[in-house]
This record gives sequence, structure tokens and C-alpha cells, in this order.
Amino acid sequence: MWLTWRAAMEQALYGENGFYLRECPSGHFRTSVGASPVFAEAVLRELIAVDDALGNPPAVDLVDIGAGEGELAAGVLSAAPPELRSRLRVTGVDLASRPARLPGEIGWAAAVPDGICGLVVANEWLDNVPVDVAEQTADGPRLILVDPATGAERLGDRPQETDLAWLSCWWPMRAVGERAEIGRPRDEAWTTVIVRLARGRAIAIDYAHPVDDRPPYGTLTGYRDGAAVAPVPDGSCDITAHVALDACAAAGERAGAATTALTTQRQALRALGVTGTRPPVDLARTDPRGYLQTLARSSQEAELIAPEGLGGFGWLTQDRL
Repeated sequence: MWLTWRAAMEQALYGENGFYLRECPSGHFRTSVGASPVFAEAVLRELIAVDDALGNPPAVDLVDIGAGEGELAAGVLSAAPPELRSRLRVTGVDLASRPARLPGEIGWAAAVPDGICGLVVANEWLDNVPVDVAEQTADGPRLILVDPATGAERLGDRPQETDLAWLSCWWPMRAVGERAEIGRPRDEAWTTVIVRLARGRAIAIDYAHPVDDRPPYGTLTGYRDGAAVAPVPDGSCDITAHVALDACAAAGERAGAATTALTTQRQALRALGVTGTRPPVDLARTDPRGYLQTLARSSQEAELIAPEGLGGFGWLTQDRL
């Protein structure tokens, strides 16, 4: 049975007994959320800034899209100061079932709620929104079809006109054999976030690439048990591809975003006080325990902002304040 990559990803990740409905993501790949509680602390500082910009309303939202095991939502809630926590409405959004140990104060939903007033964070969500893959041929772009059982591929039909227009604008292929992941479904997914944001800020965090430096053969890959594997869409592994965050940004602006910032996680977290600065060696003599605790934290911070690793993630921030 031959499917487009978008249909095959949808089935493999979210279909009956799909990967994300069956597996705990932390068992297969490392994310910023799982790397350190420092990440949740940084998100809390972002939330406090948004709350202040909104004038400290009676209720302020934190919506965690692609919440997985709920670590980010729970981490922010537990670290929030009492005055903010008393006004805070936290919602995890995921197609998977509500985690059993999630605090009762955290809501759980399969779709982004309406009328959000506060902060939305989508950490490594857009990369798992299924997309089609196209290949440039002598006759123009053609869709790639895949056998879900084996990962074997063959050429299919031309993409539909809306996807051809997206490719022309956001990922033009110039040589025969080049490939592109058609990001229009991700633009549409991000649009659903912006239109549900009544007031506040939405942040998408993902591996990304800009329009003037797209990888010529795409980024489609699989992950299983902490290692990259062939992207066979049989439900046995995560299937992911980097995100054209610049295209999502333009879609967000069309949906009503008033401001846009595109940066890296390294730059964004450093602005939130995550520096990775090591403690002075003298502290080891005067306060050995404090030195070790500070050193451990600095190591966690360094991992989150390492430019060749998690710090290389793209951050798309859009406001409706």
C-alpha cells in the first residue's frame, strides 16, 4: 500500500496504536524539558513577563502544546510564586491520554483551547505535524509515496496547487533530485494557535532552517530508543522533520500576530537569564556543597544553550497584546 508521506506519518504517529498514543517520548529522545528543570524556570520567567504586560489579569493561561508527559506544565506550576499560581490556568494539549501523575490543577485537552489570555508554548510540536515530501524531477515537483511497512519510496503525482505555491515561496527546489518537506500543514497548525490567542504570547520551539538555507535533500528522520533510525512509518519510531519557522511566522502574521521574533534557543534563554556561567573555583573551598550545586546547574544551563545542540533550536515568538 503506497501512501503520501503526510498520510503515512499521520497513521504511524497518531493512528490506532500510533507511536505517540502508545509510547512515552522521554524513552526515545531528549528534549529541553527533560534535560533540566532550568528550562521550566525560564518559561516561568517568560510567563511572568507576559502576565505583567497583560496587567496581571484575574486569570492567566499557560498552554503547553504537545505536552507529552506534562513535565513542562508541572514544572512551571510548581515553581510559580503563590500570587501567580492562584491566578494561573494551566492546560496541557496532547492527543495522548492524560498522564496519571499530573497535578490535578493542570487541565488536559486534545485541542488548543479558545480565548487564551497568557502564554502558549509549543516545544517540539510542529516537527511532528505530518507533511508531504516532494522531489524535483525534469518535469517539476512530484510527491514521494512510501510503503509504510518497509519505508520504500516511489514517485507519485504532482503536488496540489496550494502546495506548489508554498514550495515556490518557501522551499524552491532548483536541481533534479532535490527534496523538500511541504510545510503548509505546519503553517495551518500554527495559525490555529494564533487565532485562539486572545491576548498574550505564543512561542514555537523546534529544529528549524531558513528559506535561504534549506537542506537540499530534506531532514526527514526517525528516532527510537535515543538513536536516529531510518524513517519507516510503521508506528515503531518517531517520524520528524525540521520546521520552516519563517513560513509559520508569516502564517501567524496573516492570522493576526502583531509582533514577530525569530531567534535561537541560545539567544532566547540567555535573555531569560540562562547563561551557563561556572561558579568561581574559590567557592569550592568556602562552600563545597554550594559549589557542586552551582556547578551542576551551570552544566544543565550549558546544555540548554549549546549552539551545536539544544541551543540551536529555533524560537518563533509572536504576540497579540
